[in-house]
Amino acid sequence: MLRGVLGKTFRLVGYTIQYGCIAHCAFEYVGGVVMCSGPSMEPTIQNSDIVFAENLSRHFYGIQRGDIVIAKSPSDPKSNICKRVIGLEGDKILTTNPSDFFKNHIYVPTGHVWLEGDNLQNSTDSRYYGPIPYGLIRGRIFFKVRFSA
Repeated sequence: MLRGVLGKTFRLVGYTIQYGCIAHCAFEYVGGVVMCSGPSMEPTIQNSDIVFAENLSRHFYGIQRGDIVIAKSPSDPKSNICKRVIGLEGDKILTTNPSDFFKNHIYVPTGHVWLEGDNLQNSTDSRYYGPIPYGLIRGRIFFKVRFSA
C-alpha cells in the first residue's frame, strides 16, 4: 500500500515538473498575456489594458521601428515597461529632455534601442535613462484586448 502511494506521489511530482517546464518555456520563448499599467502609452494602450506579447521577435532580432514592446525597466529590474521603439542601433534620434529647452541628437549604440511612450508628457523612457540594451526586451505586443465600458 505504501509503495502504491509513493508511486502515485512521484508520478504527480514528475508530471508537475514536466508541465511546469513546458509552461515556463512557452512563456519565456513563445509569448504570453500582459496587463499594462500606467498612462505612458495613452491613447494607444490605456491603463489596465490586456495585451498579448510574442517573444520570438526578440530572439531573431525582428523588432522594428514603431513596434510596441515589453522590456525590463532599466531603473527597476523587477518591473516591466511598455514602450514604442523609436530608434534601432545606428539611428540618429532627435529628442528633447523635458528639463532641456534644446533639442539633442543622439545616436543609438550597437545592441541598443530607443524607447518612448506615446504620451510624451507623462512617460519615463529613453529620454530619461538613455538607450535600452536589446537584451532587456521581453517581447513585442501583437494584439490588444479592447473592453468597451
